[in-house]
Amino acid sequence: MKSWAECATNLVNVAMGRSKADTVIRNGRWVNVHSAEIIDAIDIAIVDGRFAYVGHDASHTIGPDTIILDASGRYLVPGLCDAHMHVESGMITVSEFARAVIPHGTTSMFIDPHEIANVLGLEGVRLMHDEAMTLPMNVYVQMPACVPSAPGLENAGASISPDDVSEAMNWPGIIGLGEMMNFPGVAAADPDMLGEIAATMNAGKTVGGHFASPDLGLDFHGYVAGGPADDHEGTRMEDAVARVRQGMRSMLRLGSAWYDVAEQVRAITEKKLDSRNFILCTDDSHSGTLINDGHMNRVVRHAIAQGLPPITAIQMATLNTAQHFGLERELGSITPGRRADLIISSSLIDLPIEVVIAQGQQVARDQTLTCNIPAFDYPDSAKDTVNMARDLEPADFDIAAPENAKQVDVRTIGVIENQAPTKALVSALSVSDGQVQMDLANDVCQIALVERHRATGTVVNGFVSGFGYDVPCAMASTVAHDSHHMIVVGTDKSDMALAANRLRQIGGGVVLISGGKELALIELSIAGLMSQERAEIVAVKADKLVSAMRDCGCALNNAYMQHSLLALVVIPEIRISDLGIIDVTKFEKVPLIIN
Repeated sequence: MKSWAECATNLVNVAMGRSKADTVIRNGRWVNVHSAEIIDAIDIAIVDGRFAYVGHDASHTIGPDTIILDASGRYLVPGLCDAHMHVESGMITVSEFARAVIPHGTTSMFIDPHEIANVLGLEGVRLMHDEAMTLPMNVYVQMPACVPSAPGLENAGASISPDDVSEAMNWPGIIGLGEMMNFPGVAAADPDMLGEIAATMNAGKTVGGHFASPDLGLDFHGYVAGGPADDHEGTRMEDAVARVRQGMRSMLRLGSAWYDVAEQVRAITEKKLDSRNFILCTDDSHSGTLINDGHMNRVVRHAIAQGLPPITAIQMATLNTAQHFGLERELGSITPGRRADLIISSSLIDLPIEVVIAQGQQVARDQTLTCNIPAFDYPDSAKDTVNMARDLEPADFDIAAPENAKQVDVRTIGVIENQAPTKALVSALSVSDGQVQMDLANDVCQIALVERHRATGTVVNGFVSGFGYDVPCAMASTVAHDSHHMIVVGTDKSDMALAANRLRQIGGGVVLISGGKELALIELSIAGLMSQERAEIVAVKADKLVSAMRDCGCALNNAYMQHSLLALVVIPEIRISDLGIIDVTKFEKVPLIIN
C-alpha cells in the first residue's frame, strides 16, 4: 500500500472536508490505546487505506461514493498484532494462515520462518517473504537468526550466514532478525552471532530474542548486552521481571501448547510493572487451534481473564507491538495516518470479532472471510524434501545394552505439559536379548530421530516419557524443530518403521500408526512442514490426529506440539538430535546409557 507521505495530501484534504472519504464508520466507541481511554460517539474516516479523521462527527468527509458503516455503539478496536510466531507451526502456508486468522481480528503478523530455513535455507525464507507481500493484511518477516539453531549439536538441511542476514535486510518485508536462539553463542561473543546482530542493527531493525534458560546469571546479562530486544521464552514471573528491568520487551505467549501468560502477567498485576513493556504473542499455533479457538483474540481474552484491564491487554496486542518494531506511525492504533486496521466488537471482555477492516478494506464479517486470498504457488524445489537413504526396519530402532547387563539406567526426555522445556529424567530399564526395553507401565517409550535431509541413513534412538501411550503405536513427523529431520515416537518398533516409511513415501507430514493400521495422516508436501490444502481441511486432519493419539492413551494437551519440539536443542533440559542425546543445560552430547 502507499506510504503515509504518498497519502498525506489526501489524508489532510479528507480530514478538512475538502475531499471525501472512501469509507466512514459512524457511532462507535473508540478504544484509544495511546491514552488508555474509551471514547463514545466517534466517527472514523478512511482514505487510501489509512485513517484520515477520528472525531465526533465525520459528516464533512462523506460524499456520494463514500461507504458508510454504522458501528451502532460497538467498540472500535485496533487490529490485533501477533508479535512473534511461526506460520509453519500451523502446517499451512502464509496465505492459508492469513485466511484462518483474519476473521479472528488479526491484521498484522511478525513471522519468523526459521522452520523452512532449516530445510531450504535462504530460498525458503524468500518464498515465504514473497508470499507475505501479496496478502491483504500486514505480514512482516523476521530473518531467521540461527540455522542451524545450535551448531555442533545438530545438522540442519541448510544454513544461514551473516552475509545472508545482511542481504535479507534489504528486502522490503524484512522487519528485523528472528529469535536469536543461540544464547550461549551470544554470551560467548561468537562472531557469527554478533555479526548477524550487527547487520540487523546497522539496518536500523529489531533483534528478536530467545533466552531459554531459567538461570538469570552472567549468561543472561551477557546475552542482553549482545543486543536482543525482546524474549518470549520466559515461563515464570521472575523471567518477565528480569527482561523488562534489563530494557527488553517481555513477550508473553499463548500458543496451542505454550501457556506462559498467566504466571508472567503477575509482573503487571501484582508487582505493578509498566505494562507498556509487555507484548502478547502466540509463537506456535496449529491449524486446529486457529479454526476452532481463534488466534490473537484468544490470547487477549486469556490475558483479560488473568486480571488485566481490557484496554491494557489490547495495548499489549496492538500499540506495544507496533512501537517495539518501530512501526508506531504505521499501525497499532486507530489514529490519523496509520493503516486502517480495526475490529468492530460488541464486548471488550469476550471480544467477539464482528467486523474486520484491514488496510481500509472490509475483510471479514461475523467470523467469515469476505475477501479473496488466492493460493500461493510453491515451486517443485520446495517439495519432495524427505531424503532418507532407505526404508527402515524394526531393527533400526534396537538399542543395544552393555554386555551381560540385565538392567540399565538411561537418560529419558520428560515432557512437561503446556510448556516447551523438558525434564532430564533417569529411567531404570530392563534388558532382554541384549536390547534395552521400553517400560510402558511407567510411561517410558522410544523416540528416534531419522536423518532426512542428506540421506545419510542416520537413526538416533532414545527414550521419552510423558505421552502415556498404552497400546502398540507410533507417531512420526517431519516437523521436528528446529532442524526438521524426522521424529518417531512409539511403543512398537514395527509401527515405528511403518510410520517413518509412510512419510518417506508421501514426501513429509505427520502419521500415527497402531498395530500396523494408519489412524491419522496429515500430508505436508512443502518442505515437509506445510500443506497445500485449505486450513479448514488441515484442521480436520489435525483433530483426527489428536483423537487418534487419545485412543492410543495420550491425554496431553496438544501433544503433537510437544512431539514436534523433542529435537529442539536450544531449550533445556534434554533433547535428541541427529548427533545423539543432547544435554541442553550444558550444551553437550551425552551418552544415552548412564551406567
